[in-house]
Amino acid sequence: MTVTVLNAMIRPLLDGRLPDWAEVRWFGSTEELLALAPSAEIGWFDSFESGAADEAAMRAGKLRWLNTLAAGVEHLPLAQLRERGAVLTNGAGLNAIPIAEYAVMGMLTVAKGWRTVVRAQERHEWLADAPGKQELFGSKALVLGAGGIGGRVVELLGPWGVEVVTVRRSPGPGDLGPQDWRARLGEFDWVLIALPSTADTAGMIGAAELAAMKPSATLLNFARGAVIDQPALVEALSARRIHAAFLDVTDPEPLPGDHPLWRLDNCHISMHLSGRSQTALFARAAERFLGNLDRWGRGEPLDHVVDLSLGY
Repeated sequence: MTVTVLNAMIRPLLDGRLPDWAEVRWFGSTEELLALAPSAEIGWFDSFESGAADEAAMRAGKLRWLNTLAAGVEHLPLAQLRERGAVLTNGAGLNAIPIAEYAVMGMLTVAKGWRTVVRAQERHEWLADAPGKQELFGSKALVLGAGGIGGRVVELLGPWGVEVVTVRRSPGPGDLGPQDWRARLGEFDWVLIALPSTADTAGMIGAAELAAMKPSATLLNFARGAVIDQPALVEALSARRIHAAFLDVTDPEPLPGDHPLWRLDNCHISMHLSGRSQTALFARAAERFLGNLDRWGRGEPLDHVVDLSLGY
């Protein structure tokens, strides 16, 4: 028997489908999770309380496999997991559909001046002209990170007539590599970030990159706030060196109420809601977990394994 510690919230999706060799212990609170963690050989520690999964993973000295529905895993003790020889699987791609839809919504919000339309409606004012006249058709987008989210963005933008160029760490045909994209920033109307958060990606969009973008370009971030140098972004938006930003993520989160980003009319902040704008996350996560449980039981490699040295 393999002690398997799971959140009771996911139980309705797993009951009757778990293998006989899994001795499942359910937790319904952070206190129960932290008490059960030291016994866990397999764990799915995701909790609604910040830091609980991190603390549980630190306590789980017997852990052989940790699963999370999060795509970003920088909050977990990766070095300790690597030292223990544990496997970590993440939720990369589980939120790709809603986040990609949010990305297209963000582009349309900026292109059509939708914020102005909403404000006019709130004032009961009939606008005589469209506040935004940009069309997506014929525009050009750079997608930094063409994994689950970025790949789905590419799929969605094709029928809109947007020319998309992707950036990958290991570029394939038609992709740009890590050393190539900066020289071409000035070509794009949209620069969309969907990269993992690592030491290498921290601050990768700074003053130089913002200066290289078209003055009419929009920057969209669905990765982590730390990928962008926020003071440099505030300056670029304030001076209208770029047209707009659509930020689903910021640094820190929540963004303090007095932060200058809130006051910029050309900055749209969606409060890290893109991945939550759906109802299928837990169902998708449960199916992926069950598939990996089956592979684990047969001694086969798991899907969506995180490289603990790289952090994604």
